Amino acid sequence: MSKQGKKYSPDFKAKVVLELLEGDLTLNQVSSKYGITPKSLKEWKSTFLSNASLAFNLDRAVSGYKDELAAKDREVNELHRQLGKRTAELEWAAKKLLSLGYEKRKSLIESKLKGISVVRQCKLLAINRSTRYYESVVDAGAKLTLLQAIDETYTEMPFYGYRKIHQSLLSVGYQIGVNRVRDYMRELGLKTIYPTKSIQTTIANAAHHKYPYLLRDIDINRANQVWSTDITYLRINGGFVYLAAIIDWHSKAILAHKISNTMDGSLVTAVLKDALSTHGTPEIFNTDQGSQYTSYDHTQILIEHGIQISMDGKGRATDNIAIERFWRSAKYENVYLNEYSTITELKAGILNYIEFYNYKRFHQTLNYQKPMEVYHQSIAEQFKVAA
Repeated sequence: MSKQGKKYSPDFKAKVVLELLEGDLTLNQVSSKYGITPKSLKEWKSTFLSNASLAFNLDRAVSGYKDELAAKDREVNELHRQLGKRTAELEWAAKKLLSLGYEKRKSLIESKLKGISVVRQCKLLAINRSTRYYESVVDAGAKLTLLQAIDETYTEMPFYGYRKIHQSLLSVGYQIGVNRVRDYMRELGLKTIYPTKSIQTTIANAAHHKYPYLLRDIDINRANQVWSTDITYLRINGGFVYLAAIIDWHSKAILAHKISNTMDGSLVTAVLKDALSTHGTPEIFNTDQGSQYTSYDHTQILIEHGIQISMDGKGRATDNIAIERFWRSAKYENVYLNEYSTITELKAGILNYIEFYNYKRFHQTLNYQKPMEVYHQSIAEQFKVAA
């Protein structure tokens, strides 16, 4: 007998999503608290945000649902008709299949068939199986330890690909396969910083339009000429959260940042709107090809402000090197030293660090000036020229 999934009421889902949106707990902590998978929580949040506007237009919502229900009724009726036809066809095919000999039926099993497991194939072919197939479960605590080790190794050696990071982990006693290192690096969004083509770890959406890279061979010599952005993981006691930030390439100043327990479009659009409202508009805005940045919502904001859109070449983390260097500094100079326990502590710590980074930290590449000092000087010079 198949195990039925637990059903949750709309009120319960709304309560959990609202707690997630408060941002005081990580995605994993909310998941553990209510016994709900992180994947389900992400889907609930997405549905909640997509339908939030209906709360202010109930008449349209009710009308829309009536039309939707009528369409669904027609669809269900058609599906019932097709199901009856397919059932008759399958019964006929099953009788023909069972007339084959045992060895012939056994030869039909495909071990790597997508969508139908070996166990199910055996049942359909009336073949007994003495072994059971199962999906191994990775201990959450062990996985978190491995994610932290991979993140630290990458931050120290961002030019390492997944094979070298795998060897590095083995050398200090971790037991992990090379493919799992690759998968965990993808999960963490870690991109090898190397001037030649490397492993692509950004999750792209093939349906979204990709823009060309505009920064090659251009002289970046003033503030608000080029901004770029990215997302990185930051670990706290109990899991990882996401930090998105926008940096001005000329001054290396961080213009806006936001920490969230989920990585979705709302995170990157919120950071972008914050930077635009505070610092005006850049001439060029550079991102990677991740689905958050190629989405309609994000690109439309840039288009409406007349900003040129630039995107890293596929597999080229060096195309966005300014923000990558900031991630390294933030982790080594703050995150790894403090071992934050909660999101609240992390938010306060990152805010303090960015204030230090922008206004007090000397940069060798800026002739030992401070990022915001360079930023404001450049803006003032531009106003003088314009006047």
